[in-house]
Formats: sequence, structure tokens, C-alpha cells
Amino acid sequence: MMVRIGALIAAVVTFAFATGTSAQTVKITEDKASVSFVLNGQSYTIERNQDENATLEAEFTKTSRSCPPFCVQPISIAEGVETYGELEILGFLENEVAGGTGLLVDARLPEFYVKGTIPGALNIPFSALSADNPYLTDILKALGAKDAGGSLDFSSALQLALFCNGPWCGQSPRAITELLDAGYPAERIKYYRGGMQDWLGLGLSTIIPNQ
Repeated sequence: MMVRIGALIAAVVTFAFATGTSAQTVKITEDKASVSFVLNGQSYTIERNQDENATLEAEFTKTSRSCPPFCVQPISIAEGVETYGELEILGFLENEVAGGTGLLVDARLPEFYVKGTIPGALNIPFSALSADNPYLTDILKALGAKDAGGSLDFSSALQLALFCNGPWCGQSPRAITELLDAGYPAERIKYYRGGMQDWLGLGLSTIIPNQ
């Protein structure tokens, strides 16, 4: 996992945002049809499904799940942590990720991640950020923290935007809590509460990792 994190952080990412000149009828906004970018030499495009009869599939069609663990999450997950919607996530990709100062983090367990994720997202499972993980310090350093005389200096740490399966998913909230407990600055963390549920509900593009 550390090799993958390091490779993504070192990647050269360039973005080009398409405008409303496309013939698409289902756009992201009135003047933006799609978002295209290149990551590690591979091109991706985020757009909305053009089939106006498309519906959600599998677990994302369910309205009710046992709580716990599938409990409705608050809009504000922690003081200082900003909550994002879809347009903010696209802006985060355009600015922070493209500029090499941010990572979009899929905090779900790998068995969810491999079924489909947001283009450009890196899988750092919430369980890997637990205080009892002996490699936690290595992960934090890969995210930009530096040794500072027995503690970690987060002044150059990456901006992170974390998500999981949706407003009923506790995996990214737990990851955020673990990061805060480890000393990660709240102002460098964003919470995409809608997650995959809302992303898919809006017909936005997903990818199967490593394909």
C-alpha cells in the first residue's frame, strides 16, 4: 500500500475541464459537460450518464440498512473539517490534486473499492489509519508529515478529501477521526458525505481500479 501511495503522490497530474460546447444533454452543470484528466499516464473523463432512464443498481438501491453499523452520518463530521458536495470534489481534483497538494481518498475497505470508485481516487482503508497499525506513521509521512523531534510536523501535509459508500457509511468518518487523533490538521481534511451513493445517484463516472 505504501508503494501505491508514494506513486500517486509523486504522479504528474494534469486536468482539462470541458465546457458546454459538448452535444451532451446531461451535463454536470449548465456550462460544464465533463471533466478530463491524466493520472500516471492514463486518461480519465468524469461525466454524467447520458441514459435518462438509467437507475441505481445493487446495494445502492436500498433505503434501509441495520444501524449500527449503517447509521446516518452528520453533515459536519468534526470541527474544522469542511463538508464537500460533488462540485467541490470536482474542484478539489482540478486544483489540489492537479497541483500536487491534495489526494482524493476512498476510505472504504478494499472489497468495496475494487467494485468501483471515483476516477483518480486512492484507496486508503479506514482500518489502515487505526492507531494500532504499526505502519500508521509511515502512511502519515507518505501524506506529507515530517519527523519533528519525536513528533510529526503536518505543516506540509497534503490536503485530503475522503469519502465512502454514502451518507449512511461510517468508514470515511472513522478515517477522519483517526487522522485527527493522529494530529492531522482539521483544515487539511475534507469530508465528501454523499460518497458513492450520491455520486452514482447523479450518474457520474466511476472506474474499476486497475482496469
